[in-house]
Amino acid sequence: MLKTLIVVESTALVEELGLPNTLTFERYLQDYPKRDEPKTRIINLCNTEQYLSKGYYCSLLAEARKHVVQPTVKTINALRSETLDLNLTAKQLSEVAKIANVSTWVFFGKTNEAAWQKVGQIAHKKYPAPILHLEYLVETNQVRIKQGSLSELEGEEKQAFLAQLTSHAESTWHIGQTTKHARWEMAILVDPNEPSPPSDKEAIAKFVKAARKHGIHAEVKTPETLEDVSQYDALFIRQTTAIDHVTYKLASKAEAKGIVVIDDATSILRCCNKVFLHDAFSYNKVPTLKTVTVSDKEAHTLEQLETTFSYPMVLKMPEGSFSRGVFKVKDKEELEARLGELLAESALVLVQEFLYTEYDWRIGVLNGRAIYACRYFMARNHWQIYNHNSKRFNSGGWETLPTFEVPRAVLEAALKACKVIGKGLYGVDVKELAGKAYVIEVNDNPSIETKVEDAYLGDELYMQIMAEFQRRLELRGKDND
Repeated sequence: MLKTLIVVESTALVEELGLPNTLTFERYLQDYPKRDEPKTRIINLCNTEQYLSKGYYCSLLAEARKHVVQPTVKTINALRSETLDLNLTAKQLSEVAKIANVSTWVFFGKTNEAAWQKVGQIAHKKYPAPILHLEYLVETNQVRIKQGSLSELEGEEKQAFLAQLTSHAESTWHIGQTTKHARWEMAILVDPNEPSPPSDKEAIAKFVKAARKHGIHAEVKTPETLEDVSQYDALFIRQTTAIDHVTYKLASKAEAKGIVVIDDATSILRCCNKVFLHDAFSYNKVPTLKTVTVSDKEAHTLEQLETTFSYPMVLKMPEGSFSRGVFKVKDKEELEARLGELLAESALVLVQEFLYTEYDWRIGVLNGRAIYACRYFMARNHWQIYNHNSKRFNSGGWETLPTFEVPRAVLEAALKACKVIGKGLYGVDVKELAGKAYVIEVNDNPSIETKVEDAYLGDELYMQIMAEFQRRLELRGKDND
């Protein structure tokens, strides 16, 4: 039997609902995960409308902790569109047009209005969330869907929701849907205006050539020219990814249509948010630096940080790439000021111990196997690989090695970290000191540039990546037979 937790935003709501296993987001953040806990599922009733809100982090952390959650982060992001059409068939729309009430609430796939019930089930299957609102737009003959919040419900609506909440907490969940599709065309997504793209033009050309040798016709596309991703069998994202971004939306759309995707949407979700990575690393015992998550800059929080860490400390925004959103603070005054700045943008901030090394390891991993290894040296007179404040020496040098020359502790730590994320293409950043390895983060969209990451394997690096696409396409084809 799964244990069900209901997470809300305040103690007042815990008392108002009066249901067992109801707790605040802060308690879920601090008290979980617990060792030897039973399989757990989460009903997230925090408001998820705002990006990087408590509701957003509740679902993100639930996924990191291997808890089954409604709504998932993927569902939250999908429902953030203000004009999301449910895309019903002509027959279904004709039935909706006959309904007297033009809108309805859907609670866990259920509605008190029988005429809306079938459409409510379709909506919940496609977007599994506790509260949905459906509205029929007569002028456009569409059903618009939005994610609702507990604060919007009153009177009979709230009572109906509480009844469904109680029932749903005790039921078996069926989340998600599968689709199938298989062809042999690939879109390689790039942004020609990106100042620091994951792959240079020469590398992209090598990917296209390697794809051809594996029976895949690859076309280089931008977000503007990729008009219909459904016409492709595979999507290879070589544009820097982010969650609130076109790359994530395209990955999600492609996966929903059964297209083979690297980076897949789940990997983007997990890698692009350092809160997820830290929590998942901790839960799965991946060796990493001492890290805590904070949600305020109160005096007791600052004191606790000073007890836990020595100066300097490193503060990290949950999302950022190429060393952006990462700051070193040298004293309490700087700690408080920087925390204030970061918490104005995000509900959570990571605080991590500082460890200086001359270089960071970058281990490239594909489907659980190390395929390349680099040492990235710190930028001149700086503590990071990238120094964005320097016009001349904004990055350090590099050295590419065969994976069999990588210290065992570094390689094992990198592979263990990737198991937390998935089976995609990752670049794992690892610090090494006195024979010990510390995973800093896993990048879902690692740099692969000519004469850098491919300096040891050469064209074989591109061939190995396209061989993985071919393998997945063949497996998908068998599944569809």
